[in-house]
Amino acid sequence: MLVKSQCFGNRVTGLYVGENNVSRYFPRKVEAINLQLDHLVIQCRLAPRFWDDEPEIHDPRLCLWLESKQSRDSNCRWSMPLYMIPEGEASFVLGFSEPHAHVHGRGIDIELPDAEFDLEFELANLETGAAA
Repeated sequence: MLVKSQCFGNRVTGLYVGENNVSRYFPRKVEAINLQLDHLVIQCRLAPRFWDDEPEIHDPRLCLWLESKQSRDSNCRWSMPLYMIPEGEASFVLGFSEPHAHVHGRGIDIELPDAEFDLEFELANLETGAAA
């Protein structure tokens, strides 16, 4: 699934998953997920509003990892597109879709060679609720 980082000013504040991805990949019984970030695995709690109107993951370790990967010249002016690949029950691998791709407001500039997912469908998922 395609997701994106959330920024406020020059800080990463979380990970926007999107309402369609939440309903498709996250059962309500799941209180936390495991995210593999490079060689590190962290457990992130999901807020109760995650399934309702805030399809975002907020975790300080995740934010620090995302900031460390943020391009120095962009200073978090744009959200970064990322992918989350399911790896078992409540576990995902998080990675970058393309080093030079950026999400600009509601649009996205992205080049993915040999994408293994339906990019058009995933982009539509990002558009859903993006104004929130």
